[in-house]
Amino acid sequence: MHNSLEKTFHLSNGSFFLIAGPCVIEGEQLALDIAGYIKEITGKLGIPFVFKGSYRKANRSRLDSFTGIGDKKALGILKKVAVNFDIPVLTDIHESSEAAIAAAYVDVIQIPAFLFRQTELLVAAAKTGLVINIKKGQFAAANAMPFAIDKVADSGNPNIWITERGNMFGYGDLIVDFRNIPEMRKTGKPVVMDITHSLQQPNQASGVTGGKPYLIETIGLAAMATGADGIFIETHPNPGQAKSDGANMLALQKLETLLEKMLKVKQVVGRF
Repeated sequence: MHNSLEKTFHLSNGSFFLIAGPCVIEGEQLALDIAGYIKEITGKLGIPFVFKGSYRKANRSRLDSFTGIGDKKALGILKKVAVNFDIPVLTDIHESSEAAIAAAYVDVIQIPAFLFRQTELLVAAAKTGLVINIKKGQFAAANAMPFAIDKVADSGNPNIWITERGNMFGYGDLIVDFRNIPEMRKTGKPVVMDITHSLQQPNQASGVTGGKPYLIETIGLAAMATGADGIFIETHPNPGQAKSDGANMLALQKLETLLEKMLKVKQVVGRF
């Protein structure tokens, strides 16, 4: 386990950790630029930082959607980010056979929300010994998460985070039920709030996911007020040109101000 990951399990009441990066690895220089920018900000603010980037996107609406630049190339870029900036890196997997492959390059394996019930996938991820971040399904309540946790823990891996990312609200929309954060914290595992995916408008008639990025700050501040231990943000220098999920991304230049505001809320809440 990367040494800095230990900090995320021993946070004071006035701090949180950040998982952030582009939706998918689009190229080496962009990944390095984003990681360097965020590391500088989080270093200044004292926020533990995990760089996020999908090496491949498997759950796309359309067959012609961008899925990646090639598995080995993208994983190699993630490894380069980790080494160059001495930070832990995270990527998601979609099939059990990917777990051991990804584990050679990253520090955290993420289980996508659509797949959090997939036993074989969870067990394979657990066996890598890495930290496993399990996203709660959009179709599930918070009280479903202990069963996913048990699948990883009972496979010999106690290093688990769980992530809230909104629930389906009719067709093509999501809503965040902030009761889920304190409910999920009862598990004793760090709870992350995904403040960009929770604002998606998936399964649009166009086949391209929409979003409401103007509400990112609202969701982030509310997450701090309700006890989230970590925040997940997909960010890009130019979301309009991002190759995946640009409609719900945070513009990179807005990140520092947002983190400062969230830190203030977290510190106030921590005094109670």
